[in-house]
Amino acid sequence: MNTLLQLDGNILLWIQENIRQDYMNGFWKLITSLGNSGWFWIALSVLLLVFPNTRKAGLLALLSMAFCALITNVCLKNLIARPRPYTQIPELIRLIGPQSDWSFPSGHTTASFASAFSYLYGLPQKKYAVPGFLLATMIAFSRLYVGVHYPTDILGGLIIGTLGSWIIHKTYEKYAW
Repeated sequence: MNTLLQLDGNILLWIQENIRQDYMNGFWKLITSLGNSGWFWIALSVLLLVFPNTRKAGLLALLSMAFCALITNVCLKNLIARPRPYTQIPELIRLIGPQSDWSFPSGHTTASFASAFSYLYGLPQKKYAVPGFLLATMIAFSRLYVGVHYPTDILGGLIIGTLGSWIIHKTYEKYAW
């Protein structure tokens, strides 16, 4: 486990030293802010509820985000209580303010992939889900770029968001009238 933590830290330092550029910092801070409290995904999903042909996608996304938030923010973060990387790696410079919760798993990534997969399941044409996956991937990467999550936090969020949205989708398909 110590080796995994070391690898996580080395990846973050590699991103900081090789990918971070002053001219890109504002862009990645903006991208990461889209995931704050899931506001962008919630707003988009509420908008999807307005139109009959996208209503299912909006509903699935809202239910998936709520389900995944219970798993991630209420249960796992508090049970695992993993400190943020910037508190453990002295060389790591975070680009945004300190975060008020634990590190594992990434809530931004969880909500993003729960929404993206819900759009895939619920939109009438699957190609319209592609921008959701692109944005979800960018939000997940932004958490590494700004230095507030370990790569395994992102992986955990991706898995939970994916499985949570699948569970909601299958439940909807079984019980929807």
